[in-house]
Amino acid sequence: MTPTRTRNVALLALGVAVLSWILLRLWMSGGRELPALPWSAPAVMVLLTASVLAFAWPVRRWKRGDRARALDPLRAARTVVLAKASQYCGALLTGWYAAQLLALAPTLDVGPRRSLAVRAAVSLVCSVLLWAVGWLIERWCRVDHVDDDKNGTPQTR
Repeated sequence: MTPTRTRNVALLALGVAVLSWILLRLWMSGGRELPALPWSAPAVMVLLTASVLAFAWPVRRWKRGDRARALDPLRAARTVVLAKASQYCGALLTGWYAAQLLALAPTLDVGPRRSLAVRAAVSLVCSVLLWAVGWLIERWCRVDHVDDDKNGTPQTR
């Protein structure tokens, strides 16, 4: 499995931000309000980030040499997939919440809009955190390339 390219994920976030900002501006120009931003959104992202970290921690410990417990290879593979999904999910949400902040920026002098902007900013920070944790965990799960020698024992290059 190849590592996720940060540049591609960042371009995805930027594309979502631009497209969402255009759509939100069109939506607001029709006299409609922005979608509600509940406080539960950043809370769920923080819980998801903590869960991803908790799931990856045993893989990191095993890779650093703590081999007291055996590590199921399937768990390690699932951890990498979860890290990749966290990166993409975090990037998509980063673009969405950045677009909401940009759409709200001209009207921050209005109290309810300012409150909505605060929730969007907190959600943006949480989505960037999810993205960053996914990136970090994917790096934790990297292993050295191994070749089998004639005796069947792995040799690290």
